[in-house]
This record gives sequence, structure tokens and C-alpha cells, in this order.
Amino acid sequence: MLGFIGLNKPSGLTSHDCINKLRKLLDIKKIGHGGTLDPTATGVLPIAVGKATRLLPFLPKNKAYNATIIFGLQTQTDDLEGEIIKVKSGINLVLQDIEPLLKKFLGNIKQIPPLYSAIQKNGKRLYFSARKGEKVDIPVRTVRIDMIKILNWSPGEFPALTINIQCGSGTYIRSLARDLGQALGIGGTLAKLVRTESCGILLPHTLTLERINKQLKYDKFSLIEPESLLKELPILNLSSADGIRWCQGQKVFTDILNVELFPKFVRINNEKEHFLGIGSYMYDGKNNFLKPKVVVRENL
Repeated sequence: MLGFIGLNKPSGLTSHDCINKLRKLLDIKKIGHGGTLDPTATGVLPIAVGKATRLLPFLPKNKAYNATIIFGLQTQTDDLEGEIIKVKSGINLVLQDIEPLLKKFLGNIKQIPPLYSAIQKNGKRLYFSARKGEKVDIPVRTVRIDMIKILNWSPGEFPALTINIQCGSGTYIRSLARDLGQALGIGGTLAKLVRTESCGILLPHTLTLERINKQLKYDKFSLIEPESLLKELPILNLSSADGIRWCQGQKVFTDILNVELFPKFVRINNEKEHFLGIGSYMYDGKNNFLKPKVVVRENL
């Protein structure tokens, strides 16, 4: 089996739980996912099956979320699963107070991930250290947020804001909720999170675990073809002879005059336009050549 699944992850399961369930359903061990979702979060969880696991680094990086933030609460985990550590009324908060602040979170920004997260520090997951009460200096990271769109606003003692966020890989929406609450001076925590896009897969195109199980039962299940998620990479078609050499790990020399003008990675097809894998352009000081990066199929 070779390809991808757009899984609609349910609340209450970890991303690893989903992998284990799919291993049993598909009867295959080699399965990976394209970006962890918190147990309470739902939505797009890209799943790679078979040799497609090696293609995950080449999929589109952009992600999108619908997030609901509650103001007036601050928790240890920056979501409603954690212990409440601060309460302050937001009865006087209006949407006009929030709108100017959202602009400050656009572009490349510095972000401190939640203490309860899977990031490793000195070889240990942060949540392991947090549960033991250990003090940890959380590494600051640079993330990118391209767009924040307001979807809904509910005023009250603990007002709620629902927004759509388009961002780059590695962005923590829990951190955004916390930081926006701090900027308003009353605290904020993430109440609900739905990932609507990841690795080029959109939420309407996903399947639930129950749906996958039913399709397998009636022999209706099929994987997403790898090349359909690699559209950002240019295509290079090789001759039959070059395709065989390339699949065997050999260099294929090219007549490109200046490799630096070309993308580093390209999709490799054979002359029948069957997808073979990912290649990279190289220069050895004398010649330009194409080198295999990931080979997922033999030359057909």
C-alpha cells in the first residue's frame, strides 16, 4: 500500500491512537502522520501509508484552523483540559478591543509553546517535565501566521471569540490564545480547535475512522495518490533507461545549464508518467545531475 489518508480525527484520541487503529484496520505497520493534533482537537490529520511515510517532509507546510478562545480564564495547559490558574471577568470586553491586537500576531512572530506540549527539551518531552513539577526553560520559536479571520463573537462574563487561522508548520494555537488573552490583560485559553487544512488536505475531503472501516468492509476504500499532494513540486519525466538507473540509486546527468535556477526537489515520473519518487538537482563541479532523494516505486 502506498498513499495518504485524510483522517478526520475525533476528539478524545491522540494522534498516535489514530495510527494504532489504522494499523489494525489496514493490517500494515508502516503508517505515520503529518503533524500532531492535541487529543481534544479534531479535524484534518494527514496519514501516510507504506513508503509514502518518506514523502511527508515534501508535502505542503501550510495549515489552517478554526479556533474558539475563551477570555477571562487562564489554565496551566492553555486549554480547558488544564487547571485554572487565573479568573477575571471579561464582561466589559468588546470585539473592538480585540481587532487591533490580532494584527500584531500576523507574519513571522516569536512564540513560546505551551508547557504541556510534545516538544523535546534535553531529550525529554515538555509535558513529562511539567507533570513532575520540574522547572523548564521553554525554547522560544519563530512561527508564521498568514491570516486571522473573525468568524464569531459571543460577549459575556467569559466572552468567546472564534477565528480562522492560516499559518505555517509548528504554530501553537494554544499559545496564540494565551498570548492574546495576556495582551488584553484578562487571560485567554483555547476552548475548541478544528484543523481545517493540513499537508494539502482539506476537511471536507477527510474520512472518519468509522467511514474507513465501512469502506474497507465493502471493498470501497482507496488511498490518496502521492502525486496529488505534491503539486507544489515541478515534474520531470525520465526516459525508460534513465528511470531504471534513477530507481537503482544512480545519478542521471542533465543538460541544465544552471542548477541554481531550479527548485531543489522535483517529482520524478517515468516516460509513462508513473510517479517514481522525489529527486534533487546536484552539481559535482563538472556536471549537473539528478540524484534520488526518495524512491517509492520501481520503474514501471
